[in-house]
Amino acid sequence: MTATVTIEEAQSHLREWISKLSPGDEMSITENERPVARLVIPRESVRRSRRPGSAKGKLTILSEDDSHLSDFAEYL
Repeated sequence: MTATVTIEEAQSHLREWISKLSPGDEMSITENERPVARLVIPRESVRRSRRPGSAKGKLTILSEDDSHLSDFAEYL
């Protein structure tokens, strides 16, 4: 939802309108019919917090092979 209000309306009703906006909605504030500000309610994060051990079993090492390290011998 995108709403457009004048700066005078925003001064008197801003707290009320912010509480009615949903994540992703935005409000454009105008003065003399020109946009002067845009209020955007951030979307809620869908990222879950990390848990120790959550990647267990996702990586499989097929063999113990150190021969590929010889290419980096000068750096070791």
